[in-house]
Parts: sequence; structure tokens; C-alpha cells
Amino acid sequence: MSYNYGPAFVTGAGSGIGRAMAIQLAAAGSPVALADVNEEGIKVAAAEIEAAGGKALTFKLDVSDRAAVMAAVQATHEAFGGIGFIANNAGVTLTDLVSTMQESDFRWLMEINFWGVVHGTQAALPLMLKQGRGHIVNISSLFGIIGVPSQSAYCAAKHAVKGFNESLHYELAGTGVSIHSIHPGGVNTNIVRGGRHRRNAEGDTDTSKMQSSFQPLAITTPDEAARVILAGVANGDYRIIVGKDARFADRFQRFFPNLWRKFFGRGMKRRKAF
Repeated sequence: MSYNYGPAFVTGAGSGIGRAMAIQLAAAGSPVALADVNEEGIKVAAAEIEAAGGKALTFKLDVSDRAAVMAAVQATHEAFGGIGFIANNAGVTLTDLVSTMQESDFRWLMEINFWGVVHGTQAALPLMLKQGRGHIVNISSLFGIIGVPSQSAYCAAKHAVKGFNESLHYELAGTGVSIHSIHPGGVNTNIVRGGRHRRNAEGDTDTSKMQSSFQPLAITTPDEAARVILAGVANGDYRIIVGKDARFADRFQRFFPNLWRKFFGRGMKRRKAF
């Protein structure tokens, strides 16, 4: 199965799923633009790609900056002679309760996790429509399917991405451009370690405890997640669920919604997760 979709642009490519996708795309023959606020991370990844004979560009990029995203995608298109794949993957986390959450924290997360996806999509879409081909890969989450205590802002953003993706899916019918809605479960990345942690569902403000509570749930590696995503894109799948935990939760909550809420709520209290 080939993962060469032509020139690619990946946000959040300095680590985690984004980095793994960029490297796997390059290995399949795609020239890749790596974008991240973490400039060191993308430069290291780009050097690895180039050492293996691939082509890479890097952009230090804050995806909440619409003009910067537009410029980076356009520069990639000009440098590589097109753009066949964009992964809007950059994301952050916020742990807090609705009753105590600061508006500034909520807006910070939404600007990156939701508006960053919109910016990347709107930057690449006109170019892809003109070409008559392309893949838009927008990262939602298992938390774009279920709700989780102390993760209301993250869940709100990821549910918004899910709805945005589904609407776009119908708009793109017959254009040759496809949208793929990605829903990973627990993946062992830096997103929680680099997030803002105010208080968990128990009211605990210990950041280290909040970070460590996630670790046992991160059962999928970034490389595994990237392989599942790219295989799903190659297969033409619209909705791509990543990880056995995500597949289990997705089915359980759809088929037994009331039982799921009882089961999940008790499980969160027992594990003191989030």
C-alpha cells in the first residue's frame, strides 16, 4: 500500500503523531513540509528525512496565526509544485473544571485545536480543488466522540473538528479532494506533558499527578498511530479510529449510551484519571 500522496504539509510535526507521519510520508517518496512551534523538533526530523534521501522544508509555525498558516502552505505549494496532503495535527491540552476555567485558557486551546485545523484546511483546500485532487487529514480525537471530566475545552474543540470534517465531507463530493476525520485514543506523545493543567476532576491541582494519570492510558505509539492513519487515507476511509481503546469506547458509547456513562464515570473515579 503506497503512502505517496505527493507533496505533504504536516503541523505539529516536531514530535508525536505529526513527526511519525512526516517521516513515514517521506519514506514513501513524498516531499514534506514540517511545521511546529518547536523549531528544534522539526529541524531534527527534517535532518532525519534528508539523511534518508527525502526532501523536507521546515516552518516554525503557530497554527493559531491564520496569515502565517496561509503563507506556509502557499510557500510549500510553490516549493514542491503542488500540495497533495495536509495533516492538521497540532494540538494542546487543558485540564480544568468548567466552574473554574479561565476564559484565556479556553480561548488559547480553541485557537490551536479548532481554529488551527480550520486555518490549515482553508489554506490547502483552494489549491487542492484547483488541482482536482488532495487529502485533508484533520485530527479530532476519541474525545471528539465522548466527553471527559476536566477536559471540557479539549472535548469541545475536538467535537467541533468532528462536525467541521463531516460537513466538509459532503461539500467535497465529486471534487477529487477528500477529508479524513481522525480519532485517536491514548497515544504516547508530549501533548499532555506540554499542556496547561489547572485542576482535575477531583479538584487536585498537582500538575505531575495529572500528567502521570494519563500515562497508563497512552497505549498506542506515535509510529503505530501514523501507520493506521496513513493506511486509512490510502484506503479512502473518511472516519479513522486509532487504537483499540478508541475502537472499544466508540462502539460501547454508540450501542449502549446510558450504560457507557455509568461505566465511564465510575472508571474515572476509580482511576482518578483526568
